[in-house]
Amino acid sequence: MLEAACEYDTDSIWIGRDLGYRGGRRTGLAFTDDVHLDAHGARWGISAARPTKGGMVAERTAAIVWELLSRVKDPVFLWNVFPLHPHEPDSPFTNRPHTPLERKAGEEFLSQLISLLRPRRLIAIGNDAVLTANRLFDHDEVIKVRHPSYGGQTQFLAQIADLYDTCEPRQGVLPFGDSGLQEYIKR
Repeated sequence: MLEAACEYDTDSIWIGRDLGYRGGRRTGLAFTDDVHLDAHGARWGISAARPTKGGMVAERTAAIVWELLSRVKDPVFLWNVFPLHPHEPDSPFTNRPHTPLERKAGEEFLSQLISLLRPRRLIAIGNDAVLTANRLFDHDEVIKVRHPSYGGQTQFLAQIADLYDTCEPRQGVLPFGDSGLQEYIKR
């Protein structure tokens, strides 16, 4: 995907914290679960083979992010501060925040990625991503967006819609329900 993204004039990099066990642990891709893996590859004109066996697993944050990305026409690259899945010892089906050492390693990858893709905008999704992005780059270059989890879905939808004219959320399309979406649509 990175090679394909280098061929585009990247509008933005959406930066998250780290991979979760229901999404990125299975796909290796930020904000992407099994359900949205094909869509991720298609955005860059490549085929993305599913790296896991068994039934497809959906992840809530991925569903919300990809619902919006389905209407964003600009090239958006998805990445995380720590591009791997941190978990508790011997418990791969858990999530934990990355450590300061892991963050430092991830910061180097993020800096190199931004130098390579030269996006017009850096969109940091959630407080952890914002703190890291602001530490690495000029605060004026980083756009802070609320993470959609833990009650942030409505604010996330509104903030992304403000950044992209083409992405008004559709009613009733989120696989986990659209609570919060109804309030956004009324505005």
